[in-house]
Amino acid sequence: MKERAEVLKEEVRKVVKGSMDVSKTLDLVITLQRLGLDSYYKTELDELLHSVYNSNYNDKDLNLVSLRFYLLRKNGYDVSSDIFLRFKDIEGNFPAYDVRSLLGLYNAAHIRTHGDEVLDRAIAYSKSRLKAELEHLESPLKGEVSFALETPLFRRVRILETRNYIPIYERMSTRNEAILEFAKVNFNLLQLLYCEELKKVTLWWKELNVQSNLSFIRDRIVEMHFWMTGLCPEFNYSLSRIILTKMMAYITIIDDIFDTYGTTKESMMLAEAIYMCNESATVLLPEYMKDFYLYLLKTFDLIEDELGTNNSYRLKRLVRGYSQEIKWRDENYIPKTIEEHLELSRATVGAFELACASFVGMGDTITKETLDWLLTYPELLKCFTTLARLSNDVVSTKREQRGEHHASTVQCYMLQHGTTMDDACVKIKELIEDSWKDIINEYLKPTEQPSVVAQTIVDFARTADYMYKKTDSFTFANTIKDMVALLYVKPISF
Repeated sequence: MKERAEVLKEEVRKVVKGSMDVSKTLDLVITLQRLGLDSYYKTELDELLHSVYNSNYNDKDLNLVSLRFYLLRKNGYDVSSDIFLRFKDIEGNFPAYDVRSLLGLYNAAHIRTHGDEVLDRAIAYSKSRLKAELEHLESPLKGEVSFALETPLFRRVRILETRNYIPIYERMSTRNEAILEFAKVNFNLLQLLYCEELKKVTLWWKELNVQSNLSFIRDRIVEMHFWMTGLCPEFNYSLSRIILTKMMAYITIIDDIFDTYGTTKESMMLAEAIYMCNESATVLLPEYMKDFYLYLLKTFDLIEDELGTNNSYRLKRLVRGYSQEIKWRDENYIPKTIEEHLELSRATVGAFELACASFVGMGDTITKETLDWLLTYPELLKCFTTLARLSNDVVSTKREQRGEHHASTVQCYMLQHGTTMDDACVKIKELIEDSWKDIINEYLKPTEQPSVVAQTIVDFARTADYMYKKTDSFTFANTIKDMVALLYVKPISF
């Protein structure tokens, strides 16, 4: 299968190099991206998009304008949204366009920043129209519209989009057979690799459980690896996925101790031991934590030996936040403002630690300067951790508040503005949309860092959106079991 993949890769390369027309070029680029093949032709696709950016095109075709805008912004071109003003009527709507054009507009408009009022209006109008038209549509357009209304194209987890889109592309009369076959072969090879990685981390997880004897922790190793495939799905990031899965496992265990199982005193003991990051600190710990702590140090030593990087400092930042949240809980303290809450709770969602860890296994692309830059907590990373915290809180707060738990951003908003929980959740969802705008604004800013850095942080935001779409799918993993089966168990047939 690997040999066939190499043959198909070069066949598709000929298709890429033969692309000329703007419309066909855009269709090819979006197809390769959705099928998960674009990473093989990065140089060629960058050249094509640069050509599209500088070429004339039919700026009266809403579908074409939308796709051009979407792909250029998605790939870092800060193109103006003013192009869409010509399609509005005097009331600010887009009534003269078919469903396919409105779908393109809807997806394009979600790559918006603050100040893109025309895109705000485009989303509101196209969403309403697409919902009204949905029951009258036929496949595959009906499926496309349904997917978009649940998750617009830019926010979809890339590897899951690939798994869902291959059968859609297969039904298209305009499909290219070489591209289709390569997409199938490539996905099936990735699936085999993911299963090998899952086997490794599962054996590691079982050894950790045996040695640590922590019966109370959430057993979510499959879900952890599933989440990490969304961050860096390509073949060459296998080591990153394994490191990330282990990091997330430790974060989950520490969270369960601080949040659910440990007493305040025991949690503070664990925090002190992690600050020390030394075997001698085991004397501080209750008996049930000692083996876990030693295993934690052992894993960090192995990663440091292999990659020459230290991971312990990131957990120190995390447990400081957990310790403060315990203090809030014990004192029944609710922060006076959302921002006061976020100053702490951005840290305790674990997103910063994972984002930093994601780059240590990416090879020479990521330099020490890049890692140092990440440790300054740049605005893009701050925007992502805000989104992750708000997304987690809005689906978890009702469950968590049934027992003893520190106040979430939802309770904080309720106190600050005197609203009900339902009204607060509506507002938090608006703040999540603002966070997406912030992320895209930072994503479009020129930077000295490798492009993979911003792209990976955006992928983190996509996975948070997926895992917290309707519920906390990490805690209630049955909600994603079908997608887990498609990613690991069911290969794509030919």
